[in-house]
Amino acid sequence: MFKLTSLNLNGIRSAASKGLQEWLAQSMTDCICVQELKAQAADISGRFEDIAGHKGYFHFAEKKGYSGVGIYTRHEPSDVIVGYGSPEFDTEGRYVELRFDRPGRKFSIISAYFPSGSSGEERQAAKFRFLAGFYPHLAALKTGQGAREFVLCGDINIAHQEIDLKNYKGNKKNSGFLPEERAWMSELLRNVECAPPAAQIPVQGAAPTLAGDKTGGGLVDVYRQLHPETTGDAYTWWSNRGQAWANNVGWRLDYHLATPAFGASARSAAIHKAQRFSDHAPLTVDYDWTI
Repeated sequence: MFKLTSLNLNGIRSAASKGLQEWLAQSMTDCICVQELKAQAADISGRFEDIAGHKGYFHFAEKKGYSGVGIYTRHEPSDVIVGYGSPEFDTEGRYVELRFDRPGRKFSIISAYFPSGSSGEERQAAKFRFLAGFYPHLAALKTGQGAREFVLCGDINIAHQEIDLKNYKGNKKNSGFLPEERAWMSELLRNVECAPPAAQIPVQGAAPTLAGDKTGGGLVDVYRQLHPETTGDAYTWWSNRGQAWANNVGWRLDYHLATPAFGASARSAAIHKAQRFSDHAPLTVDYDWTI
């Protein structure tokens, strides 16, 4: 089995102080995709290039103490892609892709950190711009020239369905559960053969537009494929306000989004809550797949 984990660290130095390296050594995971490093190359050097036999590959934000993603792996990649070609968002350190290509097969693991719009209208507009630009990037990876199998692991900052958060009724106008964001997710996961097109919703000229797409993204939400009805046990993030963790007032914001063939190889999924490294919990999926 190929064991793959995703975890928003909310700061790699903070997570390390809470036992991240020891947990990773015990978990026997093959790769861990991490988000929100809140670190630059100088902070990683000499401390976090390698963890528990896993070599790290990173995309750092230009702004200090902000964003940043990485992938730690036991396996040597055939190529490393840092950034996805966005002049706006590549400066924020939101995308790293490791390719494990071999004759007859192209396969990638991606660690991505989607923007949050919770701080106000300006960042929500930026989030919509990100979604609008990121969809065609994923579509090109899946179906374009040089199409490949891939899995994107990351903090998507969107709860897709009502079962993906505790207080869905009170959050319908809040970032992370806006109808436009949820429609974007539905379109990304839509297969034209099994579902009708999602409604296109304009938002102040900045909404993600998928006009002209006739096939849907066709990706698989791996956790939901394995656990289609799970509610409280599916949450991966809890606010630090109030008693959210104690009362399990959570959101499912962390995902494995895969091409269908790779998604079909998933055998089990687990959200680890026994030990806390950040305000997110690690999401691990076992795949019947050979790198």
